[in-house]
Amino acid sequence: MNPILNVISLLGIFVLCAIAWLGSENRRNIPWRTIAWGIGIQLILGLVVFVVGSQVVAGINNLLNAVLEASEAGARFLFGSSFVPDPNATVGPGPATRWIARTLGDPYVVIPGDRLGPNNLNPGFILAFRSLPQVIFFSAIVALLYRLNIIQPIVKVFAIVFQKTLGISGAESLSGAANIFVGIESAIAVKPFLLKMTRSELCAILTSCFGSIASSVLGLYAGILKPTFPAITGHLVSASIMTIPACFVISKLLIPEDDNPETLGHIPEEPEDTETKKPNPMDSLILGALDGVKMAVGIAAVIIAILGLVALINMLFGGLSSWVISTSGGTATEDSLLIQFFSDPLNNLLGMIFLPLTFLTGVSLEWQELWTASVLIGQRLFQTSIPPYQALAQLRATGVLSTRAMLIVSYALCGFAHLASYGIFVGGLSSLIPERRSEVSSLGFVALWGATLATLMTGCVAGFFDFGQATVLGQ
Repeated sequence: MNPILNVISLLGIFVLCAIAWLGSENRRNIPWRTIAWGIGIQLILGLVVFVVGSQVVAGINNLLNAVLEASEAGARFLFGSSFVPDPNATVGPGPATRWIARTLGDPYVVIPGDRLGPNNLNPGFILAFRSLPQVIFFSAIVALLYRLNIIQPIVKVFAIVFQKTLGISGAESLSGAANIFVGIESAIAVKPFLLKMTRSELCAILTSCFGSIASSVLGLYAGILKPTFPAITGHLVSASIMTIPACFVISKLLIPEDDNPETLGHIPEEPEDTETKKPNPMDSLILGALDGVKMAVGIAAVIIAILGLVALINMLFGGLSSWVISTSGGTATEDSLLIQFFSDPLNNLLGMIFLPLTFLTGVSLEWQELWTASVLIGQRLFQTSIPPYQALAQLRATGVLSTRAMLIVSYALCGFAHLASYGIFVGGLSSLIPERRSEVSSLGFVALWGATLATLMTGCVAGFFDFGQATVLGQ
């Protein structure tokens, strides 16, 4: 383990803050208290996660992994163990798998307890059958826990900690704390105060939305990485919590508070709607599942649209590179470099842009590993975190990336800091306060940039506390 990398990770935290300050609307108004406590909370959490309380993280990981395994029961019933393997038993295909086999494969004869033969389907890991059902399940569970008032007290504790230490308003503290569990729904908790919120508060709320992950996609990310990173579930929870104070630090640097927030100094209580009858727990579970279906379909639609667009851009640039090479008369070396760049132009361009920021995380001093990590982090901007996480798992499985790179990139990718979420978060917040729609829209890209820096800060914290522990991945 090279200690220089730990130093780079530590310095990276402060350099990322400096980058945010350079883009600030008011560079003279530096929120020293928020910066000091925000970084301090991150480092304390990092110490707990990686050093003092690693067993606690392992316990959370084991608990959530059990929930993940339970989440596959429904998908296994529909698709069978061919698509959703059962770690404890091997059974035949489910009803949906049998239909797919008849439709796509050779003529298939149903034999109770059999498996699909080599001439039908040999699916391996398929995102639609393994991960998207987990989105539905986790959405249902979170809705049930909210209805049973189990999550609200936890959110309140985090909100109090953020408000008391960072010196921010109670409304943005409450919204940021809720982001640990949900997405844009966190803004609903402070809906009565949104209209009178300051510009800085709105930016902080949006940045928290972009920077953290909702628990409904926790299972999706964990399911992708678990084979190569068994302890990933606990670390994703840690990353989501750690990123919230980073989001407040960066957002307050980008748009410092220069007004007097309405909820400064106290955590607001959400007024109860006594006229609307609350659904019973089973209704909440079902409604949560239906919301999860919408989310799963939305994820699938976004992936299909964006990856198709990326492929189209790559084809266009590939044709352009062939034309340039055929007409330029360049040297073999120049032609080779041009071909390499235009073989995957969009990802290579994003890799170049994110290279300095990726270096600040202390991911590696080896050029190839640093470049690979930069491309993965850059991919998120257009492609969401799902394709980079899939690529990360494959690269780790083949030994291309080290344990340290796997850890840091996993933390840095943990968030919704991508363009696909812009419409969701900006549109969702605008619908709650249509009178300030234009202002929210203008803050959207600022918050997206802030969340990108915040997730990279979380990667820096992971890099600072990584001392080459052999068990950090849970292997």
